[in-house]
Amino acid sequence: MAKEERDEPRWIEMPSLPNVRGAKSIDVGQDYHDLGELYVDAPVVRGEGDVIVRRAVLDDLTGIPQILDWISDGDIVILEMSRLIAVETELRIAVDRMQTFIENDLMGELVRIGQNRLLLLPASFDISVAEKSRF
Repeated sequence: MAKEERDEPRWIEMPSLPNVRGAKSIDVGQDYHDLGELYVDAPVVRGEGDVIVRRAVLDDLTGIPQILDWISDGDIVILEMSRLIAVETELRIAVDRMQTFIENDLMGELVRIGQNRLLLLPASFDISVAEKSRF
């Protein structure tokens, strides 16, 4: 039996999709689906010891409370800040606020990754302990 060759990805019909509250329509043949955009408030089931890694773009100071909420919940955040870098005063305020809360209040870590990104780690994810346990 010969395999059927396709030039395009196979489309899977999802009859339940139109009934999902707040979901945008998906066009047949669409190459990319941003699930974070389609299901903004999707429930994420967490097991014991599970960690959620979130990515975010910080454009201004108004996004800081959401980021701090994620860290408080034990999530890891990879934060892209290239747009905020152009405004040095706001950048300094944002980093100071996050660093004070994460390192002093939560005993977590704030790590710079390259020129535009920060890695925000909650206290439950200690790099030094993780590194020592491997050796």
